[in-house]
Amino acid sequence: MAIIEIKIPSPGESITHVELSRWLVEEGAFVQKDTEIAELESEKATLMLMAEESGKISLKATEGESIEVGAVACTIDTSVQPEESVAPAADDKTSLEQPSASGQSSEKADITQTASQDGKKTSVPSVEESTATGISTAKTAIEPSESQTDYDKIKITPLAKKVMIENGLSVEDVINGLRRLKREDVEAVLGAASDRIGTNGLKRPVTRESKSERMSSLRRKLSERLVSVKNETAMLTTFNEVDMKPIMDLRKKYQTQFVEKHGIKLGIMSFFLKACSVALREFPNVNAMLDGENMITYGYADISVAVSTPKGLMVPVIRNVESLGLAEIERALEELAAKARSGKISIPEMSGGTFTVTNGGIFGSMMSTPLINPPQSAILGMHNIQERPVAIDGQVVIRPMMYVALSYDHRVIDGKESVGFLVRVKQLLEKPTDILFGGSSGEKALLGV
Repeated sequence: MAIIEIKIPSPGESITHVELSRWLVEEGAFVQKDTEIAELESEKATLMLMAEESGKISLKATEGESIEVGAVACTIDTSVQPEESVAPAADDKTSLEQPSASGQSSEKADITQTASQDGKKTSVPSVEESTATGISTAKTAIEPSESQTDYDKIKITPLAKKVMIENGLSVEDVINGLRRLKREDVEAVLGAASDRIGTNGLKRPVTRESKSERMSSLRRKLSERLVSVKNETAMLTTFNEVDMKPIMDLRKKYQTQFVEKHGIKLGIMSFFLKACSVALREFPNVNAMLDGENMITYGYADISVAVSTPKGLMVPVIRNVESLGLAEIERALEELAAKARSGKISIPEMSGGTFTVTNGGIFGSMMSTPLINPPQSAILGMHNIQERPVAIDGQVVIRPMMYVALSYDHRVIDGKESVGFLVRVKQLLEKPTDILFGGSSGEKALLGV
């Protein structure tokens, strides 16, 4: 027997523990080499634990457990062949084993009970699928036929399914265990269906349930960092607004050609990142951070971009934005955002940013005060684009406008610098071909012709 140990890999120099978020395989399952077997969460990212060899797996850690880097998470018996592994595959979780028609016992007839009404026996009506009003209709009788006992359509909560699997119970076992349907059981179902639809046609909440759920390592670390920003920096926010018509006109005019040439759509974020990279060179203190009693300024723009993921907020970094074209920025954005949302992004890809841009506008935010991403000294907040009346050359016109916000650490950046930086970003965005691209035409700047 050849048994190998699968140990927790190190996600980074400063990280000593990770949390086992969930197993992707069952105990005793046969796993193939180089397949993902577990999801790990560190303070900075979600990592995948891989099977180093093929064989039968034995789990040594539980979900939610904090495990030291280098500790054994599981073992794999490489001498076992696929047919020898008795546990179900990890992805075979969609349904429980269903009883066959021939295996249905006569006890199912216990579900069909008779009720006494005025001394007479009547058949209890069965519940069918809901009608358009949300209230169930009934047949004349329940009969233990295969067509009416459709276990596949019975909804089972994940917790209930887990208990059933642990105790070797099928859906039929649970239903037969009920033995008898009482009047209050039927009325409870009818009442729940009726309560879901009110007299005004609006849905009502069915329950007032609450639950307590442990935060992930990533969420806990994010919470600590957000609180530290408020406690450890002298944060202020300055605001301005940008006329987005020039950029929207460029995108409308050149979008088709841009996609044909570069194979990717031209978005708005790339314009903002490029404008920030130009303004950061002109206002170096905005591209700086404190290191004890020293202030470090950077001659390059490694810009972090906030990405909302199911695991929480992540900030992948686009390196040397000052030297990239819009197409290169768009490709980097797409690649890093996809990695972040799928949990496959690495810690180095989220480290070392010198400035951050976040876009609350995608969620409908009109204005906000974004929090600095430490140890950086500033963050630019984008918001939604709304048509508003503005005065241009003495005339009131309707323009697509966006409010922008710059939050900054006043210990590093003075008010004059922060306002000057944001005004410069506004100028670059409102005259992209004249200023942002150094006077180049749209064809040359966007298409390279």
